[in-house]
Amino acid sequence: MDKKELCEKIQQIYPDIGKCGINLDAHYDEDKKAWVIHLERNGKQLDTYLEEEDIKACMEGKQCIALGIQVGELAKDVEDLPPTRQ
Repeated sequence: MDKKELCEKIQQIYPDIGKCGINLDAHYDEDKKAWVIHLERNGKQLDTYLEEEDIKACMEGKQCIALGIQVGELAKDVEDLPPTRQ
C-alpha cells in the first residue's frame, strides 16, 4: 500500500476532502507503526493515526469503519477550527 492509494481511498469515502479547501496528506510513521493522516484548512492542521491493519482491511474492501470514523471526525474538527490570521 502506498500514500497515493490511501489518499485516493479517503477521497472516495469523503469526496469533499481535497475539494472544499481541506488539504489531505498521509505518511507512514515508522516509530509508531501507523499511518498519519494529515488534514489542513485555512492554515490549521490536524493529524490522526491509523493502524496498518485497519488501513489494509479498508483497502481490501473488507471494512472501513476505523478509517471512516477517524477521518470523518478529523475532517469535522478541522472545518470547525477558526482560520489562522495572516
